[in-house]
Amino acid sequence: MAKEKTLYSCNECGGTSPKWLGKCPHCNAWNSLVEIVAESTAPAKNRFAALAKTAEVATLADIEASDVDRTPTGQDELDRVLGGGIVEGGVVLIGGDPGIGKSTLLLQALDSMQRAGQKTLSAAGPSQGARAPSGGRELHGVSERGGTLYVTGEESGAQVALRARRLGLDGSQVQVLAEIQLEKILATLDVQKPAIAVIDSIQTVYSEQLTSAPGSVAQVRECAAHLTRAAKASGTAIVLVGHVTKEGALAGPRVLEHMVDTVLYFEGDTHSSFRLIRAIKNRFGAVNEIGVFAMTEKGLKGVSNPSAIFLSQHAEPVPGSCVMVTLEGTRPMLVEIQALVDNGGPSPRRLSVGLDRDRLAMLLAVLHRHAGVACLDQDVFVNAVGGVRISEPAADLAVMLAITSSLRGRALPKGFLAFGEVGLAGEVRPAPRGQERLKEAAKLGFSVAVVPKANAPKKAIEGLTIHAVERVEEALQVLRTLD
Repeated sequence: MAKEKTLYSCNECGGTSPKWLGKCPHCNAWNSLVEIVAESTAPAKNRFAALAKTAEVATLADIEASDVDRTPTGQDELDRVLGGGIVEGGVVLIGGDPGIGKSTLLLQALDSMQRAGQKTLSAAGPSQGARAPSGGRELHGVSERGGTLYVTGEESGAQVALRARRLGLDGSQVQVLAEIQLEKILATLDVQKPAIAVIDSIQTVYSEQLTSAPGSVAQVRECAAHLTRAAKASGTAIVLVGHVTKEGALAGPRVLEHMVDTVLYFEGDTHSSFRLIRAIKNRFGAVNEIGVFAMTEKGLKGVSNPSAIFLSQHAEPVPGSCVMVTLEGTRPMLVEIQALVDNGGPSPRRLSVGLDRDRLAMLLAVLHRHAGVACLDQDVFVNAVGGVRISEPAADLAVMLAITSSLRGRALPKGFLAFGEVGLAGEVRPAPRGQERLKEAAKLGFSVAVVPKANAPKKAIEGLTIHAVERVEEALQVLRTLD
């Protein structure tokens, strides 16, 4: 097949050039030209004649809406983030730091799905094929298609097999293809027709139609577009593994995240045994869902009660520590907020880990203005324990109480927690789904809570004493009464 002609397009203005230039000749932007496949030069009449007929226009109310079928991955925490499982024809992009466990998790999920599919076929029997044993609807998943396929571009098949044995996946029937050429990968997908395929990673795949090196913007965009079209046309679910930049964002063009159905980020410290997987985009489920895993000798294991790893292990309460209930998707989690206030001299520092640094400066100003607690000459350090990142403003009240506790040198009562957003006027605003947060805290044995007045439950929660406040100074007054 003849190689298609390529052009260079500007990311800023969309202008094209027949060759690469350092500066765009149209808008004068530097380093903005990327290689693309040139459009066909055939007459417009011939091009439109090859297109399929347009679909009929339908009224939104007349379109039948039904839930999509999902195939569980065998990893409960991964299913939670995906919204229940893998969707037929869906494209998932997962990124994370090197060595965080992306390949390990996906290999475990493929093996679980392959084994589950084989059990389903055995239960159905040779006469029923891929139908359910009860004779009901056909089963959707790996049992009725060509199984699973792991395409590795960074390792050899022997290295993948060695990792599988290290994870205890003896006798795994997952099919492995060591290939980086896009055309060969698409041909294999067309022949094997797997239910799910993993491409590890998209930065190693290249197309013969482009002359640029694998991992370039043009190659990543073009290869991802072809794989996405193949997934939609064949019904094969495809998982793309992506590299990340030093800032932690997915490498490659931003359009890569727009093309796929789901974007997952794998987070965590490689020196810690705990990993977090977070959904940033999901067309088939809720975003901001979080899954928690623990890295063991046999791979990643889901953590059913993640609050346990984000809480302190202190035998007695210590100054500067306050527990809050954060909401990650549909899951309430208890996280310990730690604060340390120390003499800072003429240029005090404000540092936060896992929380917004600019918001910390704002909270210190509110604390000084409306509660009379001054930290002008103090270094203030705030940390969310366990490496979790809290983006919701419901952590404001817990941060302020932890700072006050550290400054006074007095610990908060045992079994104490707080949550609520704090405004610039000193008011304490309600947090969404406050009832679920309080019930989760009561279930884990907490006994005292300071919450916004709008979040106070109408019915008392057994074992939990709730102090509803409207302003920051009221919350500090409650602490004085509890001392």
